[in-house]
Amino acid sequence: MKLVFCGTPQFAVPSLLAMIDAGHEIALTLTQPDRPSGRGMQLAPPPVKQMAEAAGLEVFQPEKIKNNQELRERLTAIAPDAILVVAYGRIIPKWMLDLPRFGNINVHGSLLPKYRGAAPIQWAIARGESVTGVTTMRLDEGLDTGNMLMQREVAIGPAETAEDLYPKLSQIGAELLVQTMQGLQSGSITTKRQDEGAASFAPILTRDDGAINFSLSAKEIYDRWRGFQPWPGAWTTLGGKKLLVLKMLPAHVGTTSEPGHLQVDRGRLFASCAEDTWIALDEVQLEGKRRMPAEDFLRGFPLQSGDRFGS
Repeated sequence: MKLVFCGTPQFAVPSLLAMIDAGHEIALTLTQPDRPSGRGMQLAPPPVKQMAEAAGLEVFQPEKIKNNQELRERLTAIAPDAILVVAYGRIIPKWMLDLPRFGNINVHGSLLPKYRGAAPIQWAIARGESVTGVTTMRLDEGLDTGNMLMQREVAIGPAETAEDLYPKLSQIGAELLVQTMQGLQSGSITTKRQDEGAASFAPILTRDDGAINFSLSAKEIYDRWRGFQPWPGAWTTLGGKKLLVLKMLPAHVGTTSEPGHLQVDRGRLFASCAEDTWIALDEVQLEGKRRMPAEDFLRGFPLQSGDRFGS
């Protein structure tokens, strides 16, 4: 088929490669503009652009697409069979939705209708799910509300983070997209409407999502830490400074305390949580300092059992 591919981050790269390997014609690749990155804030091309250019594909990076007449003329002239949208980061306007005969086909990193929105991989882990997956669907004007085409489940390991799960779902999404396009081309695939009553949302992450709420249980805090890797991570305050928690694990301490109080025991640092649970803070980084194991941190920042985080 003749396709237009829309994608920006690394998550979309396997899907683009899979479409090329499957023999489809990628007539145009849309990706977001280059953005400042790194300490020097130099302009850096998105991963999809890098891959597309290496494959000799034409790349277009419009800042806006809704009322972009140049883009509309280019896509109309191409007359693609389908437009593929994988983590593009832009809302697709109606004129683009209506253009191809097979519509706009999206790869979404959850088992829709669960976790619609910008951060489905992160929120599935943060909310303690043991299973997630990938869905291909035909986009409509709603937020991830289109009719579903195919799904595949993926187990979430009890210690798995969003960083671990991201490349798995990326690769599975690519495989599922190939199967979806085969099914559309052969006419063997049927669409399925989403159950609105089962919908849940995965909003874009903010810095504040990383703030540790010790009134949650240790498992809930740990799940949020796993889900919010690498950003916004998990952090609290200590002595008026921000304390990043880089490694943590639910632990058994054997005493009770109000949530947010800490316990020091043989070089280990624990924080009390809701339901008489505790979390071990195994690696931390105090604002302005390097990251270090809790044992090293306690040598330079003497704490006593009963001190409190969030101060």
